Amino acid sequence: MTRKSADGGGRSTIRDVAARAGVSAATVSRVLGGVYPVSTATRAQVLRVVRELDYVADARAKAIAGVGTPTLGFVLDDITGPSFALMAHGVEREATRLGHLCLVCSTDGDATHERDFIETMRAQRAAAVILVGGCADTPEYRSRTAQVADALAAAGSRLVLCGRPPLGPGAPVTVIEYDNEGGAHALCAHLLSRGHRRILFLGGAPEHTTAQGRERGYLAAHRARDVDADPALRLAGDFTRDSGYRSMRRALETGLEFTAVMAATDMVAAGALTALHEAGVSVPGDVSLVGYDDIPFARDLYPPLTTVRVPYEELGRLAVRAALDRGRGSDDEHLLLGTHVVVRGSVRAVGGASGG
Repeated sequence: MTRKSADGGGRSTIRDVAARAGVSAATVSRVLGGVYPVSTATRAQVLRVVRELDYVADARAKAIAGVGTPTLGFVLDDITGPSFALMAHGVEREATRLGHLCLVCSTDGDATHERDFIETMRAQRAAAVILVGGCADTPEYRSRTAQVADALAAAGSRLVLCGRPPLGPGAPVTVIEYDNEGGAHALCAHLLSRGHRRILFLGGAPEHTTAQGRERGYLAAHRARDVDADPALRLAGDFTRDSGYRSMRRALETGLEFTAVMAATDMVAAGALTALHEAGVSVPGDVSLVGYDDIPFARDLYPPLTTVRVPYEELGRLAVRAALDRGRGSDDEHLLLGTHVVVRGSVRAVGGASGG
């Protein structure tokens, strides 16, 4: 039930709390802000009345006053994606540990939605805003994001790019990345070392920076072993299970010849695995299959999936710590985390190569 204020409104005000507690509105503000000393008895009395009236402080007013729980903004395209969910978990846990409230915005790729949320965070003097995931790295993107970084810095906040490319020297941003291309290189090299020479690559959107990095790693591994990478074996899509399923069905229906499949994500690999099973193709007996990300269910597929381990939760934690570290020596900061191949049962050797 909504409690009515003394002036007949639908919600209690700080004046209502002050009147019932027998103190001034300024004293109530001091108790709730926790900035100035207040006697134990007065604090207890005010907090009792706050509970009785179900009073909720105006977050905007508290932000303007510079009191209340400090906040962090966490912005991503799709919170249902397993890798994003892991990163969000890391951000939330680290923010909580450091006494910050984490607000999450899932934009579905809508740049206007992203901009509006960032502006709200700036107006509320959030300690930092963390942007997650790859993007189309265009001059327009860099200019727009640099303006966002400058506006946040002017408000005492910090922009963190997590898994996004740097903006260039001088921008007031923190960049947290993982070795995306290196992980793809190591994964493809693992397949090549098992004798595979026709490796189907199920990639992401061509303009997406994460997808580009993984494809570069795939190509670099071929060059390192002096193996021609057939362009016909590179299929674009997106990072979803359904994309993997459709791409694999298309590859099978058009008669592409391959002995291994390198999927751009574990979700893509899961869709490809279903399509292969439906077509009566054995994994790894007929075709080897690898993914990327090492999300939790990768080990529970049949067969368990060989993949690249990305420390998503640690990325989230590190993003929070770096954003709140005001002792940095330079205005811009760039941190890189490693990746590694996790070998499971979805790859077998061909052509007399050793290993499994």
